[in-house]
Amino acid sequence: MHWRVLVTGLIYSYLAYPVVIDRIAVRVDNAIIKDSDIDRNIRVTEFLNNQPLNMNNEARREASKRLIEQAFIRQEVQLGDYPQATWEEADKQLDQLKKDRYKTQAAMQAAIHRYGLVEPDLRFEFRSQLTVLRFIDLRFKPAVLVTDEEIQKYYHEHRTALIRANPGKNSLDDLRDQIRDILAGEKVNEQFFAWLDDQRKSHKVQFYEESLQ
Repeated sequence: MHWRVLVTGLIYSYLAYPVVIDRIAVRVDNAIIKDSDIDRNIRVTEFLNNQPLNMNNEARREASKRLIEQAFIRQEVQLGDYPQATWEEADKQLDQLKKDRYKTQAAMQAAIHRYGLVEPDLRFEFRSQLTVLRFIDLRFKPAVLVTDEEIQKYYHEHRTALIRANPGKNSLDDLRDQIRDILAGEKVNEQFFAWLDDQRKSHKVQFYEESLQ
């Protein structure tokens, strides 16, 4: 008899507090993006960009777009068996952030808490970002070809800016490697964004909140 009283008491205690339901905001095929995912993405993004926290509808739409793209990439990483970044690599990024931006651990923690975050949120984001960068590099860079003609053209069109950014280097030969990297990066980005457009057309994306569309 006593156990029934105890269970009833627990039920009444549970019902006395409001229940926060984490709603589904977007579905990408069988993957779901929850309201809490969008909330966390906004907070992490604006923390890393050192911007004021803004949780309005525009910010939520931008966060949902980022998360939809991450869902596309996650599926491709799994299908193609691309390597994921490790937690150790994420920790190195977190340590570098501490060194670059904060004088003490306490200052870092205070800033994190101001954005409503905890360190595991940042570790997760760094691991995701590193995985995305690795995927882009492995998936698109091998197909990129930069010709000598393109390098010469870029040099003549941007010579002043290149020399200003690379003191002591003036000639095309001096700047050839830098130009090649710039042009390769642009071509990789073009291929990646074209791939994202194809993913949007080939995957079923369903919005459960009109404000996110």
